Amino acid sequence: MGKKFYTPDGFTDILPDDCAYKRTLEGSLRNLFAMNGYQEIETPGVEYCDVYSATGFVKEEDLYKFTDQKGRLLCVRYDGTVPAARFAAGIFRDEPLPIRLSYIENMYRFNQMGGGKQSGFTQAGIELLGARGAASDAEVIALAIKSALEIGITDLQVSIGQTEFFDGLARQFNLSDEDKEDIKEAVSCKDSVMIEKKASGLNSEDRQTITMLTECSGTYDTIEQFEGRVTDAKALNALRNIRNILDILDKYGYTRYITVDLGLFGSVDYYTGVIFKCYTYEVGFPIMSGGRYDSMSKVFGRDLEAVGFSMSLTLAITAMMRQGKKLEKSGAGTIVGGKTDLAIATAEKLRAQGFPAILDTTGMNEDELNRYAALKGIETVLYMREGDAE
Repeated sequence: MGKKFYTPDGFTDILPDDCAYKRTLEGSLRNLFAMNGYQEIETPGVEYCDVYSATGFVKEEDLYKFTDQKGRLLCVRYDGTVPAARFAAGIFRDEPLPIRLSYIENMYRFNQMGGGKQSGFTQAGIELLGARGAASDAEVIALAIKSALEIGITDLQVSIGQTEFFDGLARQFNLSDEDKEDIKEAVSCKDSVMIEKKASGLNSEDRQTITMLTECSGTYDTIEQFEGRVTDAKALNALRNIRNILDILDKYGYTRYITVDLGLFGSVDYYTGVIFKCYTYEVGFPIMSGGRYDSMSKVFGRDLEAVGFSMSLTLAITAMMRQGKKLEKSGAGTIVGGKTDLAIATAEKLRAQGFPAILDTTGMNEDELNRYAALKGIETVLYMREGDAE
C-alpha cells in the first residue's frame, strides 16, 4: 500500500487567506456571543463514546471512534451541544441559573460530506440552560439571526417548527408508532405519494391536515390554518409557543426572515420543543440549526431546560464564497530588506505601529525583493541602505 500524504475524504487544508478570513469571523462571533452574556467554554476534542451513543443522542455509526490503552471506546467531538449539557450538569452543577454558554470548536462526523459539507468542520454555537418559555426560545433564534448577519450573510431564511406539534397530531389521529414514524419520514422528505399511502386509514380531512404539513409556509397565517384543525392539547400548546415566539421576534425586527414549517424535524433525536433551521443560497443544507432540548442534561445528572443553536462556520463561508462575497487578503502589506540593522529596526517600528511587515532574512537585493513582492502581492517594498533613516 502506498503512503498517503494527502488529506482523508471529508477533510481539507485551509489556505492562508481563507484561514485569516475564518479567524476574523470567529472573532466577530465571539464578541457577539460575549456581548449577549454567553461565556465561552472549550470541551475536550475526545469524549467517551457513551456521552453520545449510550444516551441515544447520536447514532454510533456517525461517530469517529477509537479505543484508549485500556480498551475503552472513545470518539472525537461530534457537536457542541451534548458536551455543553454534560459541562452544565457536572462542572457547573452549582452555577446559578440560567447558564449561558458559547463555543467555537472543530467537530467531526463520520461519512457526512458533499454539497459543501465536510466530515471535519468548525461549529460556533450557544446554549441557554435552565430557562424555559418563548422568550428564551426567541432570544436564541434572534441571536442565530444576528450571527448570520454579523458574518455577512444577509440572504437568510429561517424555518421554525415544533416537535410537540406532530406528536400531538399523531395522538389526535390515533397513529400507531410505526405509522407515526413512516408519516414523519414522508413529511420530512415532502413525499406526498408516501403520505397518502401511509395515511390511507385516516379520513379525508385528517389526510389533508397531514398533507398541509408539506405545503404551508407562512407565519401567523400558517398557525391559523392549523388551529381550526387541531384538538390535541399538546399540539395546540405547540402552536401557541410558536405564536409567542413570533410576537417576540417581531420586537427584534426579525420576522421578515421567518417561515413557520410545522413539517420540520431535527436531524438528531434530542429536541423536545421549538426547532429551527437557517438557510442561505448556494448550499443545499442549513448553515445553522437549533431548538429546545429539555431532556438532555437529565441524562448527565441535572435536570435543566435548555435551548440553543449551532452554526457550521465552514458551510457558511462556503456559501459566501459561492455567493461571490470577496474575502479580504491576509498577510503583510510591507516587506523590508537591505542593511540588516536598519531593516530590523524599520520592520519592528512598523509592527509596533500596527502595520504587518515581513523582514527579508535571505539577503535579496533590491531587484529580487521587488520581484518577490510582486509575486506575493505585497504593496510596499522598503530596501534599507547605509544612511537611511529608520
